[in-house]
Amino acid sequence: MVNKILLSVLFLDFLFVATGGLLIGTVFLTKGSMAKQPTTTNVAANMLLMQTPLTGVIVNAALIFLTFLISLPGVTLATNRLWLRITGLMIVICAHVTLLIGIIIWFSTLQTRANLGHTFAKQTPLAQSLIQQKFHCCGYLNNQFTQDNVCTSAFVAAQKANCVGPLSNFANSFLDLIFTAMFGIVGLDMAFLLTVMVVLKDRAEKERYRHIDEKNGIYGGI
Repeated sequence: MVNKILLSVLFLDFLFVATGGLLIGTVFLTKGSMAKQPTTTNVAANMLLMQTPLTGVIVNAALIFLTFLISLPGVTLATNRLWLRITGLMIVICAHVTLLIGIIIWFSTLQTRANLGHTFAKQTPLAQSLIQQKFHCCGYLNNQFTQDNVCTSAFVAAQKANCVGPLSNFANSFLDLIFTAMFGIVGLDMAFLLTVMVVLKDRAEKERYRHIDEKNGIYGGI
């Protein structure tokens, strides 16, 4: 039974550190994409990712990697409980940080239109034009638009819808996916924490029985 428990801990431990790799990899890919010339494919996603707490994600990934390193002696040392207790504490911290990031992103979806209006206004004319081309719209919420091959004139722009609708729908779907993934990572953290607690309980019981056996051996020899 103990071996099965340890295997479960090891399995969840590696899944746990994999989430850290996923987070840091996503940040690097995002920053790399932002550094490139915007296209109709990446312009909307990049604009949304600029609003996410990327620094917080990096800190979270670093905490996850640190927790993984701390967990190794706790798992490999058969009778040790101190390292496992520290691992449990670190898992709780990681889960809270991940949850906070997810809540921040979720809260931003409640104010999508207002937030996007400010972000859209800060974009370069090229980025605004690419968004117009991607969603076949003109301007964000008013008659101000960037002239391009979609919005060739004020007359043509007046015939087309503003970008607020399609861009908001895209943003909600995109950000929903991100904060759902963050909450999923929190769920994995809780599963990992539960297995660590089971191992701690199992080791505590075995240590108690060992002390009882030692006392019985001493008393038996008197």
